Amino acid sequence: MKRRFIRPTKAEESTINAGVAADPDTDELTDAEFARLRPLRGRPRSAAPKERITIRFSPDVLAKFRAAGKGWQTRMETALRDWLRTHRVR
Repeated sequence: MKRRFIRPTKAEESTINAGVAADPDTDELTDAEFARLRPLRGRPRSAAPKERITIRFSPDVLAKFRAAGKGWQTRMETALRDWLRTHRVR
């Protein structure tokens, strides 16, 4: 479904601007401040990004993690971290 933006009428715009001007907690940007704004795109870059790999697991192991619902990959990573805390990797 395509969305339509309905512009406020001049009277509505005037009422909105009067409300903004009357609010002591609102500061309207100057033209110079507005010109310096840049849109945010996506997530900020992680300091420690995760690495994409391909790995194979047994169907029964995957089924157990997936059965718990959304977030199963995060829970799987947590399980591996817990295992690493108690085991020595050679």
